[in-house]
Amino acid sequence: MTAAHAEGVLAVFAEGIATGHATFEPAAPAWEAFDASHLPDHRFVALPDGAGDTDAPARPDDQGVPGDQVLGWVAASPVSRRAVYAGVVEASLYVGAAARGRGVGRALMDALLDSCAAGGVWTVQSSVFPENAGSLALHAAAGFRVVGTRERIARMSHGPRAGEWRDVVLLERRL
Repeated sequence: MTAAHAEGVLAVFAEGIATGHATFEPAAPAWEAFDASHLPDHRFVALPDGAGDTDAPARPDDQGVPGDQVLGWVAASPVSRRAVYAGVVEASLYVGAAARGRGVGRALMDALLDSCAAGGVWTVQSSVFPENAGSLALHAAAGFRVVGTRERIARMSHGPRAGEWRDVVLLERRL
């Protein structure tokens, strides 16, 4: 994932935000803020496999295709600045509506887990709304375990559940 993919990455992010079941964030950030908050060695985009052929299987990649063709993305962020947690990251994974159900999420998750394992990360965690059945299924298929539910962890500021306190399911995968 590079700045060349910014437009597509942020568009897919905004699409997920609009569902009200992807994040507490009310809007996609500017690319500079997104870029600064995610680890450069552990982020990927899914791009069409072929020149603009969005029906082809996706492949995780980080170069060569215009950003507006991004089908989905995955990126890791550090969970803490403390050195003792240097090998623990939080994964964010978003797949555009048109690409869901085609293996894009699994290809992205596999790419992230491989890069994290090779890069000295020992735990990947995710927080998922309990209503996001697709994300929970993807994480389970990728070997994540449920640590627990963080009840009423934050109040939603946007979307169909604005004003509601929301739970999140905390998941982790040890590498």
